[in-house]
Amino acid sequence: MTIGALEPGVLLVDKAAGRTSFSVVRDLRKLTGVKKIGHAGTLDPFATGLLVMCLGRQATRLSGVLMEGSKEYHATITLGSVSTTLDPEGEVSRTSGFEPLPAGRVTAVLTGFTGTIMQKPPLYSALKHKGRPLYKYARRGEPVEKPPRPVSIESLQWLNPRPVIGDDDRSLVLRVRCGKGTYIRSLAADIGEKLGTGGYLAALRRERSGPFSVNESVATARLQAADSIETVRAAMIGLAELRKILRISDKVATLQNS
Repeated sequence: MTIGALEPGVLLVDKAAGRTSFSVVRDLRKLTGVKKIGHAGTLDPFATGLLVMCLGRQATRLSGVLMEGSKEYHATITLGSVSTTLDPEGEVSRTSGFEPLPAGRVTAVLTGFTGTIMQKPPLYSALKHKGRPLYKYARRGEPVEKPPRPVSIESLQWLNPRPVIGDDDRSLVLRVRCGKGTYIRSLAADIGEKLGTGGYLAALRRERSGPFSVNESVATARLQAADSIETVRAAMIGLAELRKILRISDKVATLQNS
């Protein structure tokens, strides 16, 4: 079965900063004529990186399966400042003072955030309360706090280590591999709080989602080029190939966990 000139399947997109995940859905609907399009995990507007787009009814039915896989992020945390939304889109303010942080302390704190941890969802998030996203309550000045819930942080790699983090460079750059439902914004704020400096997520890039890599993706700018439909057709992962990828991925995960 074809949808217009396309088979149902998955398209890997590298979202640019400033774009909403829904704007990518809208562009693909306009480009392909396919009405049933979704994605396996949203990205905030400020974030960049991998969106796994599902085109066609048969593909969107697999979105839940696709969302179950681990995700990998390149995250930049700014210490010594906090944000009302835990990211650069909120009101950012400096905390009082900034004592130098030795590398040993930073490493110890990061180690404490690996494994299964309890995490409180951000007040500004798409998580629902009585059928409405939390961010709508927060924007009205009626924030709703959800209780902490368990999430899995499989690994935390410190990418810009130095002997001491001083006030001249308060960035903490991490590669985070995590399970479904993890909020990197909350992780950034919690790490900052544990270090005693405060912190917020200044930049975020999703590099992997399940078996898929951003290196295999199509940039959002290409979706607006003159030959974009040919680009999409060439990059689509059909249903048969997708099911094969997911079976292999499941077998690898089983072996790794055995």
